This record gives sequence, C-alpha cells and structure tokens, in this order.
Amino acid sequence: MQKAEPEQNQKQKETIQKQQPQLQNEIAEEDGNLLTFGGHLEVFRQMLFRILGVAGLIAVAVFCFKDFTWSILMAPSEWDFCTYRWLETVMQAVGIDFHFEEYHVNLIATDLSSQFMTHITTAVYLGLLGASPYILYELFHFISPALYENERKYSVQVAGIIYVLFLLGVLMSYFVLFPISFRFLGTYSVSAKVVSNITLDSYVSTFVSLTLVMGLVFQLPVIAFFLGKMGFITSNQLADYRKHSLVAIMLVAAIITPPDLMTLILVTIPLYLLYEVSIGVVRWIEH
Repeated sequence: MQKAEPEQNQKQKETIQKQQPQLQNEIAEEDGNLLTFGGHLEVFRQMLFRILGVAGLIAVAVFCFKDFTWSILMAPSEWDFCTYRWLETVMQAVGIDFHFEEYHVNLIATDLSSQFMTHITTAVYLGLLGASPYILYELFHFISPALYENERKYSVQVAGIIYVLFLLGVLMSYFVLFPISFRFLGTYSVSAKVVSNITLDSYVSTFVSLTLVMGLVFQLPVIAFFLGKMGFITSNQLADYRKHSLVAIMLVAAIITPPDLMTLILVTIPLYLLYEVSIGVVRWIEH
C-alpha cells in the first residue's frame, strides 16, 4: 500500500501536467485572448479600433450639435454664469451685499480656418472625454485575463475611483477655476487704451489645459494609496506635515489660478480636503 500511493500520486501529477497546457488554451480561447505575442497585438489592435469607433461617434455627435455644445463651452465666459450667482447667494445669506460687476470679453478668430479647425479639435477632445468610461472598460477587459479574481475586483474599484476623481476635477475646473480665471485675465488691462480681444484658440486651449490639470490634481488620494501600499509614506507622516502641505497646496493653487484671493481660497479648500482624504486612505491601508 505504501508503494502504491506514491505511484498513484506520481500518475496524478503527470496527468495534471499534461492537462495544464490544454486548460490554458481553453481559458485563453474563452476569454478571446491568444497566448502568442502576435495574438496579443491583434487583440490590442481590435481594442484600439473599438475605442476609436466609439470616441469617433461621440465626436461626430458633438460636432453636429454645434449650438448645444458651444453654449455649454461658452457659458463660463458670461458675466452671469451660475457660479457667480451661487457666490452672490452665499454672500447674501451671510449678510454681505455683494454683486459681481458685468463684463464682456470679445472672442475673435484671426485665421480663415481657425473656427472650423477649433470646432473639429474640440469635438475630438469631448469625444475622448465622453468615451472615457468605455475606454476604461476596454483597458480592464484587455488586462483582466492576466489578473487573479481578487485583483480584478481590486482593479475595478481603483479604476472607478480614478474616473470619479477625474470627473470631480473636470467639474471643479468648469464651475470654479476656469470661469474665475477667464473673468480675471479677460478683463485685466494695463491701460484703458488697450482692449482685450481673446482668440478662440486661446480660449479653448486654456479651457482644456486647466481641465486636464485639475483632473490630474484630483488623483492625489489614488497616488497616496499606491505610495502607502508600497510603504513609501505613512498616515503619521502625512499628518505631521499638514502645515507644510497646506503651504504647498496654496503655492500650487496660486500657480494654476490668477492672482485673486477668492480664487485662491476656492481652489485651496478642495485640494486640502483631498489631502485629508489621502491621510484617511493611507490610515485605512495600514489597518
């Protein structure tokens, strides 16, 4: 009996070893992924085509609904934008009679094709932004066969948090940072003889750059999560450097915003709250 058991175990091991390649091929075929390098390139190419197709359809829709799209994009340039009305309501609620002055900034196009080309590039930007949930899904579907089950759930949660934080940064830019920056920079004048005429290209490029910056800045809790996972930072370290971080956040806010106290405060508060959230995230990792 003692000799028979080792022989049976050996046969079972050989059977398992023979079945492993077949099982791997079956799993790969079920997931639609090939184990060869060329197969992965083909899957990646098909994924890119699907992403470009979805983003292209959204971009075409954005391009066709020109009036609706540009009414949203141009809204932050108006003197009666909703953010100003909200701030006036808050000021009046605390007993301060405060009103924003009316202003008007001319937007011009200096090249013959500038409006058309700006319309196309803006449609592409918005198409990629609108397709971003699908892009995340495709990327996850591409890498998921290489992940364990617990890693898949973990990746879905992290991707969802990254996307939500990015959207919060986009909304922060649209409703706070960009309109106040445009109001300050568009109406600033060194002399009454100098009239500001802002080009459409400058308006769109500033809008896109500030939106991307805020979308990236709002990833601070995610960065803290990975740094905490790798052991580079601890919650106690972040807590001890609160004052230093507040100064650094104010410097960053001063760089990305116009030299206006109200704008500085409106940007500093959410960024510091993100820092506090980062402390909580790292503390949760430690426990």
